Amino acid sequence: MTGPKLNTHARAVAAMVVATLLWSMAGVVTRHLDAAAGFEATFWRSIFNAVALVVLLARLRGVAALKKTLLSADPTLWLSGGCWAVMFTAFMVAITMTTVANVLVTMAIAPLLTALAARVALGQRLPARTWAAIAVAGAGIGWMYAHELAVVDARHFAGTAIALAVPIAAALNWTAIQRSRRGGADLLAAVLIGAVLSSLLTLPVAMPLHASAHDIALLALLGIAQLAVPCLIAVAAARVLAAPEVALLSLLEIVFGVTWTWLGAAESPSRHVLEGGALVLGALVANETIALRQRRLVADAT
Repeated sequence: MTGPKLNTHARAVAAMVVATLLWSMAGVVTRHLDAAAGFEATFWRSIFNAVALVVLLARLRGVAALKKTLLSADPTLWLSGGCWAVMFTAFMVAITMTTVANVLVTMAIAPLLTALAARVALGQRLPARTWAAIAVAGAGIGWMYAHELAVVDARHFAGTAIALAVPIAAALNWTAIQRSRRGGADLLAAVLIGAVLSSLLTLPVAMPLHASAHDIALLALLGIAQLAVPCLIAVAAARVLAAPEVALLSLLEIVFGVTWTWLGAAESPSRHVLEGGALVLGALVANETIALRQRRLVADAT
């Protein structure tokens, strides 16, 4: 009986790793845009995300079921959709104003905020290993954050401040998704709601549009492969994993994202980013290794 549960958890962890790998390509792709920036880049990415999600969700759920879900008054669905909209918009605007490392490091406080949100909203007790992993990851984040923001101009500071909206929205979102397991709400459609809201909010301030055909092609890639597909994967995984565990696994985006921009856009991270990133990755590996051992012990005992 325990075996399938172990397999389900392992698949959910693997799915989150794949999702973070896909998410992480945003920085390097954005660095190769010609003219689109800020709100315009956000608009194009979000609109392609929305189109892709309509197609994917129509196949997964059926047109009638998708329409019924979107027309429902489920507050969790719309809360999650609003969170996705904030995450989609704030991330893309921030990444055009400051370095990829600064944005990803700022986003990395999500596990701390998620643990607090889960504790308050769900009354969820976290194992000591998870708190320890959060503490170590927090230390790594603090090390990177302090040194990366030591010398910045006003634009970099504003970009980092905007990026703070991402982990705040993420903490609320992962907690809402986990809470929905108790009520059975289908929150895959919330990703679509977020994409539509993001595109509607950014279009007015993005005008007039200057994106080249090259830019549109790259932003279409981001909308489909970097947002639509991995976000659906992450929502499915979050229905199995604990909210803080999802947030911790999401930190892999830092390691992947900084690496891609380093290799593909000549945006080299500092020594402090590499050192802090090593602490973050170490915390993730340790947490998942201990969790797997504990589940195997339980499985062997039953």
